Amino acid sequence: MTYLLGIDVGTGGTRALILDESGTVIASATSDHAPFASPHTGWAEQDPDDWWRACRQAVPRALEQAGLQASDIVAIGLSGQMHGATLLDTAGAVVRPALIWCDQRTQAECDQLTERIGAARLIELTSNPALTGFTLPKLLWVRRTEPDAWARVRHVLLPKDYIRFRLTGRMATDVADASGTLLFDVARRTWSSEMLAATSLPASLLPEAFEGPQVTGSLTAEGAAAVGLLAGTPVVAGGGDQAAGAVGMGIVRAGAVCATIGTSGVVFAATDRPALDPSGRVHTFCHAVPGRWHVMGVTQAAGLSLRWFRDRFGSGGSDGRDPYERLTDEALAVPPGADGVLWAPYLMGERTPHLDASARAALIGLAASHTRGHVIRAILEGVAFSLQDSFTILREMQVPVEAIRLGGGGARSALWRQVQADVYGQSVQTVAAEEGAACGAGLLAGVGVGLWPDVDTACDRVVRVTSEVTPGEGAAVLARQYLAYRALYPALKQVQALLMPQASSLQPPASSLQPQASSLRPEP
Repeated sequence: MTYLLGIDVGTGGTRALILDESGTVIASATSDHAPFASPHTGWAEQDPDDWWRACRQAVPRALEQAGLQASDIVAIGLSGQMHGATLLDTAGAVVRPALIWCDQRTQAECDQLTERIGAARLIELTSNPALTGFTLPKLLWVRRTEPDAWARVRHVLLPKDYIRFRLTGRMATDVADASGTLLFDVARRTWSSEMLAATSLPASLLPEAFEGPQVTGSLTAEGAAAVGLLAGTPVVAGGGDQAAGAVGMGIVRAGAVCATIGTSGVVFAATDRPALDPSGRVHTFCHAVPGRWHVMGVTQAAGLSLRWFRDRFGSGGSDGRDPYERLTDEALAVPPGADGVLWAPYLMGERTPHLDASARAALIGLAASHTRGHVIRAILEGVAFSLQDSFTILREMQVPVEAIRLGGGGARSALWRQVQADVYGQSVQTVAAEEGAACGAGLLAGVGVGLWPDVDTACDRVVRVTSEVTPGEGAAVLARQYLAYRALYPALKQVQALLMPQASSLQPPASSLQPQASSLRPEP
């Protein structure tokens, strides 16, 4: 029997997962990353070499758990957190810590991109607005504020593609992950020469972009030795974590949608065309499936909201149980609607639908009678409300939503599954493999080496629905609560303007889109 390896470079850790040729998960292992650094409010950085360290640990552990030899692995697929700016010098060494997806420091660069290129023109060129989480504003920030570091930069890679580089020596990416850089022509599935020209960035910075199942290279002797595999093992392009995770859940055809609650929260709808929201409230990216696209709404702090509560206020005991189970048990004692308590989950600013890096979280409606359980229940509901905002936009765009599948930590909690069904007003399903992105990366690897003829066939043969939850009695209460939630952001924005007025020093200098000197341009 032959086996496939999927590697997912997440925010909290790197996961290695092994599938057999029927698509069954037989082993997985995770090595945690060091917590991301946040030297200033809204900043988020990680060391790319820590991702590589975690990969070197996770892959051998998965092989050992499966009882396999290196020769049993016939192909590798990669996935990972999107939007991160991994900056390398001529020798391929890391220049500075990577600015990752949730970093919010680049509002000045986004404002100037929008002013210079135009909001409508940006969406024409890239299918998306300029957002602080995207890769291009991060590059412009480094160029403007760290000229000595920028002078050394010769290559820009996304997080999973740094692992590809260490494994294969190749600078490559996939079209789904490239879609989140603001440098990619999503409709035409190629790098945007117009965006490069507008920002005075040379094309030589960027890796070659491939379709998800395409082979991008093979393990070098050095890369193979580092992870305990055979040199020459093919590595396919894979996909950014959301696209690969959607493949792992069978979200590959128009009408199929998933709602995933990890650190962030994502509503992901597969489409057969590059459907656009003229306001840019949702992202339109290439899918990891050739010839397909997807529309994606993002909540910055979904699972992060519950983790934040756990880390700051405890999990309610030390009996050896999963701390999140203890938290949701407290919430079970509280009725739907949390007796009027509302949570706005803007711990890291917000993308969909507000596109506001300065948004801040809030817990409102508290009374002396409320308990920890009320707060926890409000957090679960608030995160679901934030994802419901994306479903509201999909309806406006006439993107079909025929089936909703749940993924991430939010799919493991029975209470959170019910909350989501009630808030979305539609049945929700879970699938057998909870592994998401790593599983999808493995399936793409199988297509790349011919185990399945295409991604649709792979998903039809492998992905199985294991449970379905229908809206319950709480749906009517939560529909009313959602209306109150929709009123929160405008009110909070007014309060935030009083608490943290923008200083003139935060406005972008006129030259921030241009290199400080010709020497800052990478050499040919």
